[in-house]
Amino acid sequence: MRRNKKEPPIKIISHRGASGHRPEHTLASYELGARHGGDFIEMDLVSTSDGALICRHEQEIGDTTDVAERPEFADRRTTRTVDGREAEGFFAQDFTLEEIRTLRAVERMPKVRPENAVMDGTYGIPTLGEVIELAKSLTKELGRPIGVYPETKHPAYHVAQGLELEPALIAELREAGLHGEEPEVPVFLQSFEAESLRKLAETGLPLVYLMGTEEHWRHYTTPDGLAEVASFAHAIGPHKSLVIGTDDEGNLGEATDLVADAHEAGLLVHPFTFRSENHFLPVNLRSEGAATEYGGFAAEYEAFFEVGVDGVFTDFSRHAFLAREFFLDPQ
Repeated sequence: MRRNKKEPPIKIISHRGASGHRPEHTLASYELGARHGGDFIEMDLVSTSDGALICRHEQEIGDTTDVAERPEFADRRTTRTVDGREAEGFFAQDFTLEEIRTLRAVERMPKVRPENAVMDGTYGIPTLGEVIELAKSLTKELGRPIGVYPETKHPAYHVAQGLELEPALIAELREAGLHGEEPEVPVFLQSFEAESLRKLAETGLPLVYLMGTEEHWRHYTTPDGLAEVASFAHAIGPHKSLVIGTDDEGNLGEATDLVADAHEAGLLVHPFTFRSENHFLPVNLRSEGAATEYGGFAAEYEAFFEVGVDGVFTDFSRHAFLAREFFLDPQ
């Protein structure tokens, strides 16, 4: 049965901004995501050497900035092990915020999103504070709430490096008036690590437990596991395959019981990540075009909306917005 507009809207979470249209984690991407109908600006947070929170996909910034082309930083290339995975490159923790501000963003997936790659070097690297100010400004301009949805990225790794994320995040949120039951703009705080969420509980803000690893799937997708999650979080952010998977041919399959079980436990459900290109869509929803072209993304959104998800992480906020509009009012 289709929902109607009298019920709470499905939240559109602009994943790293409108990252299908602009290089991810840039102020331009975040702004466009909101203007395209997004309800929340979603960002990953990592720390610089001087404890500043910046918005990057990973601590390793070589794939998302022009740092590798900057001879003055050539000696910063190194190899580190982050959460059990060895990575070579340039790491935010080896740069001050002042140095980070000299870098420019580049497209992380240039082969899939060549139009974004044309904008390489155009935008700088934003801080959490700048994103909060953008959300407040857009809320006033657009006349509707534009929230923020920060993720603590690899928080245990940051602790081991002496760069704990949570105290800095809590301090910035409080300074910006974003804490308690009535923050100035809506906020969700997210992490793949339960301990990080427990540290963030003092903010009084809704907490989202992300679920994307085999351990998450094995331990926390059952009714008992979800009841445990509900003891420290208000929502789950599962990989979308945990809500509706694909069959042996790669076609969109049947829905699981995860949404119903999560709702029974009192948890909201915000699956990730919806992308419109054929490269990412189930086989039966792909168009006849190239991997970079759009396929039947609207059918994918509708399938998840029908299951009852409370929000979606999307690289294409406009596509999600239009799909939601039709779903809520098909007339």
